Amino acid sequence: MRSGALLPRSPADAARPARDRGDLVVLGVEAALLAAAVVVGVVLNRRGTGLYADAAPLYASWWPHLGWGTPAAVVVVLLVLGPGLRWSGTARWGALLGAGWLASVAWTLSLALVDGWSRGLTRRLTVQAEYLHEVPGVVDVRATLAGFTDRILDFQPDSWSTHTAGHPPGALLVFVGLDRVGLGGGTAAALACVLVGATVAVSVPVALRALGAAAAARAVLPFLVLLPGAVWVGASGDGIFAAVVAAGLALLAVRGPGAALAGGLLLGFALYLSYGFVLVAPLALVVLALRPARRWAALLAASAGVAAVVAVFSLAGFHWWAGYDRVVVRYYQGWAAERPYGYWVWANLAALLLAAGPVLGPALRRAVAAGRARWRAAERPATGDRWWPAAGRVGALGPTVLLPAAAALAVTAADLSGMSKAEVERIWLPFVVWLLVAAAHLPGPARRWWLLGQALTALAVNHLLLTVS
Repeated sequence: MRSGALLPRSPADAARPARDRGDLVVLGVEAALLAAAVVVGVVLNRRGTGLYADAAPLYASWWPHLGWGTPAAVVVVLLVLGPGLRWSGTARWGALLGAGWLASVAWTLSLALVDGWSRGLTRRLTVQAEYLHEVPGVVDVRATLAGFTDRILDFQPDSWSTHTAGHPPGALLVFVGLDRVGLGGGTAAALACVLVGATVAVSVPVALRALGAAAAARAVLPFLVLLPGAVWVGASGDGIFAAVVAAGLALLAVRGPGAALAGGLLLGFALYLSYGFVLVAPLALVVLALRPARRWAALLAASAGVAAVVAVFSLAGFHWWAGYDRVVVRYYQGWAAERPYGYWVWANLAALLLAAGPVLGPALRRAVAAGRARWRAAERPATGDRWWPAAGRVGALGPTVLLPAAAALAVTAADLSGMSKAEVERIWLPFVVWLLVAAAHLPGPARRWWLLGQALTALAVNHLLLTVS
């Protein structure tokens, strides 16, 4: 018998099988949730219940197919899982971010091209419900802003199309701006969504590194590259929205009041991209609280940036609260009045799972376990005060615990509100990328397998369904 066989197992080795079994249990729960959402969705659709989603829980239609993007997507997966994953741990930081963005662009484009150039990209943003439908009618931006709220309600001659009416005017102005600089039309708009949306693979790692989690930034980056939600980034406005939010939070994390001011301007503009981005507030507060220095100065600078954007839109004639009040009415003038809350309140989570990938549950489970351990291990101050401030213990949890927690809080609030019945696979993308920060807690040897699961999820969705943005 080898002498080494008599040595006792370390506590870490003894705990590893239990942790791995826990991951498998969570994976089983995810599979059961997804299966239930699909089966119940099929039953409800056959009964004529107003789900308005042929492939519920996704807003999509069943269409098994292959395309030009299929081999390209496979090549991207092999490169990321092979040399890319090894290189991400040792590459120079700037080179890693550049490669991550390029890989994310390649992944998103290849998934879009599974549906073909026209169906997958060019025509996505030109249908009547989309923003580009309204761009030719915007001649005077200030007049458009002043009269924007009056056109939100449906069943009137000049009502906005569905997506334009459902968002503040910043979303429309993004595509108006592209048109003004000569990048009008479906192709340019779709490519803008892809190129800008892929920057989340840069912004999220930058934020983590600035908050003192450099190793986590490297670990999370491949998961942002092979994001299953890239199916909806190419091409939908929500890809740009996710990028704006991520860049704003990253600027809050880096040092300097100028960066915080710029971050505030971006997050302020995000409020005019989607009404739901008030729920970005918990993420912003976490980032500010975890900054290594000058938190109050950063808070003041960021607040000034947000206030400046609000002032500009208000002076131009669009008032956020008035718009939101009309949007609630418009929401229930459409499919939301028939979509059953009792199904979507839990089926939304299955759609979220398909956008975030199967790694979501196990990663969050490990983040919660790490948070508990850090909370218990946090030292009390030297004064020996029994009732020491809890803020110190909260800060000890770190960004890989607190950022996913804040994103989970935002998603929960959006889900329970009833204002997110269906289509959350794209609507919640700005929160999905921060939920995936929890993937930093996965053991290194297992990450390649989890990444493979992420890639297979995206490939399965894109090859079995025709997704609608």
